[in-house]
Amino acid sequence: MGILGNAVVLLAYGHIIYTETKLLPVDMILCHLAFANLMLLLTRCVPQTMTVFGLRHLLNDGGCKVVIYTYRIGRALSVCITCMLSVFQAVTIAPAGPRLSRLKPALPSLVLPTFAGLWLLNMAVCIAAPFFSMAPRNGTVPAFTLNLGFCHVDFRDHLSYVINGVAVSVRDFAFVALMLGSSGYILVLLHHHSRKVRGIRRSHGGGAETRAAKTVITLVVLYVVFFGIDNVIWIYMLTVAKVSPVVADMRVFFSSCYAFLSPYFIMSSNKKVKAKIICASEREQPSADTQESNDK
Repeated sequence: MGILGNAVVLLAYGHIIYTETKLLPVDMILCHLAFANLMLLLTRCVPQTMTVFGLRHLLNDGGCKVVIYTYRIGRALSVCITCMLSVFQAVTIAPAGPRLSRLKPALPSLVLPTFAGLWLLNMAVCIAAPFFSMAPRNGTVPAFTLNLGFCHVDFRDHLSYVINGVAVSVRDFAFVALMLGSSGYILVLLHHHSRKVRGIRRSHGGGAETRAAKTVITLVVLYVVFFGIDNVIWIYMLTVAKVSPVVADMRVFFSSCYAFLSPYFIMSSNKKVKAKIICASEREQPSADTQESNDK
């Protein structure tokens, strides 16, 4: 379901690019988020599921290095781009000041450089993954090894194990703190704005600020619940020498929930994506009716 949802979002944005030739900055961010989530699901959940159903020897050492490195980058980008979306919205709706008056017009031109910076940052942070990844070996799993089922990540000693875990956790908690701060700032601004225009909101049944508030709240809740649980399990895994496969499977499940749910949230909240999906379904319906009448 997650792969299907993210693929539909990417196809919808591909059609938007084809018809409009240019994406708005927010749409570029959401499109990149869907791509990162698709990377995460394809490189971790698919091989993990195949392993759970009994398939063995899926990848060799080289394949494990590529898959684990790609998964780490996709997972990191999912977090970072969600944070980027929250910060972008906060700057967009913030009251204009001496500094923001110069920053706001430059926001669209900063989207692509920010993407490049996030890719380079996470490629550097995750660079240890290829060096420690390998195909499963026969026999017992060594200490300080993450047993993913289809691959092993062998850190060989406690120091490497902890340094890698701390680097990943610090990055995640830094971005979640920034996202929570910017999301809280958005909610404060929307609360003050709603008090000033309460009469207008009542007459029109809400407005753009209400939809924006729901967007921010949903993103924050999704992130905090699922990635929060993911990082709690990850910290626990750093404290033990041998990690149970059940614990590793639990972490995969919770870290995948955000990637699975976010595309459906994008479909329901983004008018452009929703319109493209509805348009495609309406085109398909007449052709199906015509085929059924011809069969009769």
